[in-house]
Amino acid sequence: MDFFLQLVITGLVVGSVYALVALGFVLIYKSSDVINFAQGEFLLVGAYIALTMVMLYNVPFLAAVALTLGFCVLLGLLVERLVLRPFIGEPVISVIMATIGLSLLMRGLVQMIWGTDTRTFPGIFSDTPIRMGELVVSSVYLWSLALAILLLVVFNLFFKYSSTGIVMRAAADDQMAALSMGISVKRIVAITWAIAAVVAAVGGILLGNINGINPTLAYIGLLVLPVVILGGLDSIPGAIVGGFTIGLLEALAGGYLDPIFGGGVKEVAPFVVLVIVLMIRPYGLFGKEIIERV
Repeated sequence: MDFFLQLVITGLVVGSVYALVALGFVLIYKSSDVINFAQGEFLLVGAYIALTMVMLYNVPFLAAVALTLGFCVLLGLLVERLVLRPFIGEPVISVIMATIGLSLLMRGLVQMIWGTDTRTFPGIFSDTPIRMGELVVSSVYLWSLALAILLLVVFNLFFKYSSTGIVMRAAADDQMAALSMGISVKRIVAITWAIAAVVAAVGGILLGNINGINPTLAYIGLLVLPVVILGGLDSIPGAIVGGFTIGLLEALAGGYLDPIFGGGVKEVAPFVVLVIVLMIRPYGLFGKEIIERV
């Protein structure tokens, strides 16, 4: 039972980070119908910048996180302005290819600047494990889970009740109607990219405190794709539910099935479940079915 609970906690922690990164995917897709394949690189850049400020310049961790998020806001705005905006009116596949090129460029720059060695944050969180009965949990896991859930709640409230969030939802639902109401869709898309970069950076910082940082961290962007598609590409609640579902599935498959099959099940299980779900619900668990009439 303790082993099962340990796997559940691990799955919830990883799933909460998946949900944060998936939130960026969903926001960009809702605002521009584009899947951002550079989301993993946003995560990587945010993690390295925070680590550099903490390790090299001795900036306090919370201040380093705040500065990193500010930098990622500017990065998201810059990417939208220089890379995405010139593709307005072009086929969606062209924009998707642009995000793939952006991901390769950003990963190459990261490797040029920071190299490929694994780096770790200093002891930000307490090394003393937390005991819950017979269960022993690392404090960094609980802090990461709590922070991720808090951010998910904050963003959910932001989209539901803030004026900017309501305008973003309106523009995502119908850009032409939003334009007719005087809403600047270009501004909304720029804000969306900034938020996507921020949530990815937070995910990178949390994962960096758990497993360390190296360029392979960017592959989280691809691992999150099953989360996004499972929950529904246009659904924010779907991203959250899908993140926790995939996180739990990976942890349980890795704990119980990997020893039986010699490994690899943890990586395959999310895609197997994804295929099964899509056979039943092609638009994901929470995605909206769109019917086009000619």
